[in-house]
Amino acid sequence: MPLPITITSIASISPLGNNQKEIWAGYQHPKHFFKKIKFGNTTAWASCLSESSKLEIMNLRNSNSRYQNLDDSVLFGIFSARRAVRNAGWRENENFGINIGSSRGATGLFEKYHNDFLQNNATPVLTSPTTTLGNISSWISHDLQSKGPNISHSITCSTALHAVLNGVAWIKSGMAKKFLVGGSEAPLTPFTIAQMRALKIYASEENNDYPCRALDLNKQKNSMILGEGAGVACLEYGIRENSLAIIEGLGFATESLEHNISLSADAQCLQDSMSMALGNLNPKEIDIIVMHAPGTIKGDGAEYLAIEKIFGNSMPSLTTNKWKLGHTFGASGILSLEMATLMLQHQRFFGVPFMSSDPPKKISRILVNAVGFGGNAVSILLKNPKN
Repeated sequence: MPLPITITSIASISPLGNNQKEIWAGYQHPKHFFKKIKFGNTTAWASCLSESSKLEIMNLRNSNSRYQNLDDSVLFGIFSARRAVRNAGWRENENFGINIGSSRGATGLFEKYHNDFLQNNATPVLTSPTTTLGNISSWISHDLQSKGPNISHSITCSTALHAVLNGVAWIKSGMAKKFLVGGSEAPLTPFTIAQMRALKIYASEENNDYPCRALDLNKQKNSMILGEGAGVACLEYGIRENSLAIIEGLGFATESLEHNISLSADAQCLQDSMSMALGNLNPKEIDIIVMHAPGTIKGDGAEYLAIEKIFGNSMPSLTTNKWKLGHTFGASGILSLEMATLMLQHQRFFGVPFMSSDPPKKISRILVNAVGFGGNAVSILLKNPKN
């Protein structure tokens, strides 16, 4: 029987914090991390890095003259990758692959340079190299001096979990023994907020104890809120002393497009991806599903219906972290995966405070979902390595 592929480390930077102690404490507290922020001539809810995390990123930027002109999304990725590799015990110059994706890429820099162009009809020299999508993985590879392949991609909000798929495929093929995977996003910019508002899916500015109502199936308004952050996981063969979770199942599927953000009423793509991830496993064996649940009426409802179709009367406990962190686009899947590994590790269920959900008696298996514009779904099944 082939050895399983396990996650031996996960590191992230997000509004929850930038180390495992802060992140663990953040999940245990029933508060959200949203505040109203000014974007150009308007204000909107958003979820930002803490001041201490912003200082970490500033120090990283100032540590190397070559990092001065990099987008935040690249620096978030470098910071998380350094922590993940160190925690996994990987060495510099080691032969491991890298696949860190992003939905939007260098959004902040792109807006800045485009504004320069509109004003001056010219762009700075570094405009093109610093706004290309490949920046994240290539700069992480440079920073870590890794010797394996480095890949970048964008598959909207399922980007990070697609990176997990790629990492597993490379390892199983024998072309790499270890892979660094994840996603990074720095989307808190005026143009990005305007895009989400144009789609009429962004939360209103009304004061609310929980402005993002992710997983609330009775909400009357869309309530998606953007957050920033990055997460990176180390994948390798075998169950090791530091293994956080076994990747027991993988699933992926794509909807037949009816329009640019197509998702059927019962999220057929998620039904297919969850079924593939489960394989021959009885649905009753799943203890928790970490839902994509972006906080929109259609998105949350469609995913719930898809889960009902697959699990019927054997519904697992359902949860999401977007009510707390917001939607980090391409990084959201890896942050959900991190949440799942914490629940496996500590045997504690993190629910949604305004929704009732019975915590499981044990936590052995957790299914993590992500789906993006265009109906690109991925489901990752994690198993407790100690079971």
